[in-house]
Amino acid sequence: MNIALIGYGKMGHAIEQAAMKRGHHIILRITSANRDEMTEANLSKADVAIEFTNPAVARENVMQCLSAGLSVVCGTTGWNDGLSEVGRKAVQSDLGFIHASNFSVGVNIFFEVNKLLASLMNGRTDYDVSVEETHHTQKKDAPSGTAITLAEQIIVQLSNKKQWALNDVNDSDAVPIIAHRVENVPGTHKVSYSSSIDTIDIIHTAHSRDGFALGAVLAAEYVYGRRGVFTMKEVLFGHRSIPEILHNEKKYG
Repeated sequence: MNIALIGYGKMGHAIEQAAMKRGHHIILRITSANRDEMTEANLSKADVAIEFTNPAVARENVMQCLSAGLSVVCGTTGWNDGLSEVGRKAVQSDLGFIHASNFSVGVNIFFEVNKLLASLMNGRTDYDVSVEETHHTQKKDAPSGTAITLAEQIIVQLSNKKQWALNDVNDSDAVPIIAHRVENVPGTHKVSYSSSIDTIDIIHTAHSRDGFALGAVLAAEYVYGRRGVFTMKEVLFGHRSIPEILHNEKKYG
């Protein structure tokens, strides 16, 4: 495939390496310095776009790519209020769109483990649940999109949790998310269930950006030539449930 990279920072460079290893070509690299080159003519030379920038410009970038006829993979978090509009645009344009809080293969397996554990813990109110995340100091959003996804998955399963709260462990209705920023940490996420008797932890630790980059390329391979809004669940596991299909048809159709 010919890929347009929208965002060419550390993640963009890692995605480039992962794509080239899988036989793809990067034909456009857009940064804040050459944004004027992000034209419909240049974008139309690509088969798919991968967008990793920042929340302030992500929606505009994705919409511009869709208008140029490109399916899009987007890893920018912190702009959830624009996702429905972008999803509708993709469906109406007969294109594909994948947005994920984390493209790592390992993290997406971790998501499935998190949902299973939460379902087993429902009703066990003697355990207090929390989510903890640690990232590098350059990460702009807190909590991370991955931590929010973990908390939202827990909220679906636990009948006594209604919302998540950043760095607040005193709200009994909320899943607390504790966010840390430390130099040179690609990303660590921990879900804990603690009681007076014991603690159950599940942890995912990223050693580099390579896992995120590979997942983004796998998503680009999946979304190319497809119409609709997809998740990493389809990319990695090849299916989604009937409720998920009906939800997407109602939301974006």
